Amino acid sequence: MLTLIFLILLIVVIAFFYMKKDTFGKLPSGDRLKVIENSPNYKNGSFQNLSPTPDLAEGHNYASVTYEFLFKGSNRKKPKQKVPSIKTDLKRLPLESNALIWFGHSSYFMQVDGIKYLVDPVFSGNASPIPGTTSSFDGTDIYTVDDLPQIDYLIISHDHYDHVDYKTLKDLKDKADNVICGLGVGEHLEHWGFDNKKIIEKDWYEHIKLNDSTEIYTTPARHFSGRGFSRNKSLWMSYVLNTPSLKIYIGGDSGYDNHYKEIGEKFGPIDVAIIENGQYDSAWKYIHNLPHEVLMATEDLKSKRLFPVHSSKFVLANHSWDEPLVKVSEYNKDYCFQLITPIIGEMVDLNDSSQTFRQWWTEIE
Repeated sequence: MLTLIFLILLIVVIAFFYMKKDTFGKLPSGDRLKVIENSPNYKNGSFQNLSPTPDLAEGHNYASVTYEFLFKGSNRKKPKQKVPSIKTDLKRLPLESNALIWFGHSSYFMQVDGIKYLVDPVFSGNASPIPGTTSSFDGTDIYTVDDLPQIDYLIISHDHYDHVDYKTLKDLKDKADNVICGLGVGEHLEHWGFDNKKIIEKDWYEHIKLNDSTEIYTTPARHFSGRGFSRNKSLWMSYVLNTPSLKIYIGGDSGYDNHYKEIGEKFGPIDVAIIENGQYDSAWKYIHNLPHEVLMATEDLKSKRLFPVHSSKFVLANHSWDEPLVKVSEYNKDYCFQLITPIIGEMVDLNDSSQTFRQWWTEIE
């Protein structure tokens, strides 16, 4: 018994000191915390979703979910072959082109009407604070920060490790002219060396004017935040980018709810909806879309084209690695949205609504 108590105490002490590492970021404080406390979405010491949102759906508990993740689920969580990719030179894109290049999972670069955006970049090959525990699939890490041009706006949806990568952001701090994020996320960034003058932190349903003809509206998502034991101290976001040429929905992570319809009514129709589709489970359906809900959300947003993301790079759920793309393609037969499904690094021409993409996931096991 004494040995067991000693081991437990030892683990607690190790965890305590390990979580002091910079990787975990920093909780909001000072003037930033005062702004947060005045948010209508912040109650009882935490940010809240618009609808009641339990972590786990009815009939599930953490013990059963952990057991299923460790010992059950698909035997195809990772592809057996290298994920296909192509290296597009981002520094040589014609300035007049409106392009999107996907890096896998929820990371992508966009150039729209002359402005360069980078969303949720993760280039370290890991989506966990513990090295080697959530490694990227073979073939998905062909880009580094050195491959990027100077970024006008770095856009962060929320502070989870598969969206906010410490190593990537440390390398990016001098290459991003501005950062747009939810309330509280700026504390991590400032702690990691970003100039606070470059950080634009907003609540839901606020407006950011980028220039005379381009703006971003901050919009809700149904999710949560946190990089340690403290949860929901920063705000999770989605965005609507409104440019002279296009209106793009940047979805972040979210479970299905009526916020999609509300965003569609306020800002629709949307030209391109970028929506989370992957790393889902019926056990956590309130915080991650299920595949059929991705199509429902696209319809709610009044979108013409759908780019499903949040797949094909990390194992964070029990489904087969290719199931998100298989299912969203199957369900889309009832909707007929124009699906954007590039391989990593392939250039998506945002001006060309007739551009087609092969079902590349059918080519590998």
